[in-house]
Amino acid sequence: MKRFITTFKNIFSIDELRTRIVTTIAFLVMFRLGSFVVLPGVDPSKISEAGSSEGILGVINTFSGGAFNNVSVFGLGIMPYISASIVLQLLTFAVPYFQRLQKDGESGRKKINQYTRILTIFITVAQSIGYLKATLSDGMFYDGMNNPMMDIVRIVTLISGTMFCMWLGERITEKGIGNGISMLIMIGIVSRLPFALMAEVGSKGLPGSLALLFEFGALFFIILLVVLVQQATRRIPIQYTRQIAGGKQVIGQRQYLPLKLIAAGVMPIIFAQSVMFLPAILGSSFPESEFASTIGTTMSDFTSWQYNVVFATMIILFTYFYTAITVNPNTIAEDLRRNGGFIPSVKPGVATSEYIDDVLTKITLPGSIFLAVLAILPAFASMAGIEREFAYFYGGTSLLIMIGVVLDTLQQIESFLLMKHYDGMMQSGRVKGRLDTAVV
Repeated sequence: MKRFITTFKNIFSIDELRTRIVTTIAFLVMFRLGSFVVLPGVDPSKISEAGSSEGILGVINTFSGGAFNNVSVFGLGIMPYISASIVLQLLTFAVPYFQRLQKDGESGRKKINQYTRILTIFITVAQSIGYLKATLSDGMFYDGMNNPMMDIVRIVTLISGTMFCMWLGERITEKGIGNGISMLIMIGIVSRLPFALMAEVGSKGLPGSLALLFEFGALFFIILLVVLVQQATRRIPIQYTRQIAGGKQVIGQRQYLPLKLIAAGVMPIIFAQSVMFLPAILGSSFPESEFASTIGTTMSDFTSWQYNVVFATMIILFTYFYTAITVNPNTIAEDLRRNGGFIPSVKPGVATSEYIDDVLTKITLPGSIFLAVLAILPAFASMAGIEREFAYFYGGTSLLIMIGVVLDTLQQIESFLLMKHYDGMMQSGRVKGRLDTAVV
């Protein structure tokens, strides 16, 4: 306990770190307050009568921190921006123009970000139409507020809310601590956890206390397993050649290149989940189409085998995709060659790049399968009798996002502590995040 208090004091004794933490909290409070601001013309007293969303719509509501069911100006949250980011990142692989932009450095990234924002607006327009149809009914408006003109106002408001959420995420990344976009999703999930726990305890009651104890114990071990796997690394030995320093020959030092088992972190889960929202939006946007309604209904039930097969497949694909983006074997091999480093028994250059790529491919497969299996655990938890709202946290996307974001944030905090020559947050070892994969 004494060490914890000392570490806490050290964190707030660093001016820059203290400012970043306070800034992050302020932005998150702003985000939470916005989730209770109702769309224009909607009667807040009638919202509770509409009931809560089920299936994939319930997941959207969990991700938005209740803003979806609240018919809030942040009802669509940050998901349209994530969908746009997925499209742009896919284009950087398929379209030569975007490939050139990616190689242009800072100027290219600014243009890609601009295209992402523009695409976000178009995606938000499409999703807001489906959102209004899915959540609003005639009895939820004030008198005279249910007309096409007010629908346009509400669509513009939803677009503004999503763009504001995107701005908040960027400001947290730039001026706060942690990844802003992931932080917004996490705080939305955490805000729903107390309600999920109360619903689960209320459904079991005192006679079910033993079942509750078993559920919480199982969840605790799942959390330990997730932390263990997300922290797991495959270390590749790196040997540096002899160098001349101060007129003396210095023996090259042996170091290690740590490749994380899940180098992509939590992003494949977020990407896959944002794609899984599209069928539900499609079904609600075109209720007169039998095909769209069937697809929407099937893919809105997170306990259906169709949903889980598609979801697991998407996670595996996005894990490989995002790993390819974040870890570039060619760049690592070139940096090693430039700094006089090499992998024992492997030739520098192309052979080193191929060796790193081969190791990365092999360790990504079990990592992606683990993510996929863990992501569909809520379906089994729900079928085992756990309340749906709490089942979302029982493994699955919510748990992975929370743990991944917390680990990345703690890693950044520990980096500040070590940089200022304070002890780290862990008595032994280090808190590892996605930044640990960027080596050499």
